[in-house]
Amino acid sequence: MDKTLNSGNHDIAPTACTDLEADHRFPAPATTMAAEDDRTLRDVLKRCPASTYEAACQFRKTANPAHLPAIILGVIERYVEPALRPKLRKPDDDLRLVEDLGIDSLTMMEIVILAEEVLRISINNEELCRLRTLGDVRQFIECKVRGVPSPAPARLMAGDLVLE
Repeated sequence: MDKTLNSGNHDIAPTACTDLEADHRFPAPATTMAAEDDRTLRDVLKRCPASTYEAACQFRKTANPAHLPAIILGVIERYVEPALRPKLRKPDDDLRLVEDLGIDSLTMMEIVILAEEVLRISINNEELCRLRTLGDVRQFIECKVRGVPSPAPARLMAGDLVLE
């Protein structure tokens, strides 16, 4: 059975956090979004694909994790150079943030700030060090929103420090 989620222009496979126990709850959803919240959200996502804003609105209303992939990809796409954006049309969890998408540390901080604002989460610098691929980001955000620890990346990348 194919468990791929369709989020706008992107087909996304669920990550490890998708199958967590049912007693891990998302924050209580807002039944309606205040006009000021809507304006703020629309403003911060104005350079993202329209599907990102729609998914963010739905996530804030329902806390449904099915909306996270569209939000994550839309936020990342905003900061990726236009020539590299086609790589996000059929995203692969193995897409490397630096090597494949050209995301440097400053850009990563901008992505984090926007994700924090849209998803109402807090991310610290130590947590960012483990994010090497699109799959790492997806899994991390899903776990962060759920309030559970994210697993360590499944594989080492060039430049990772190995302590024994």
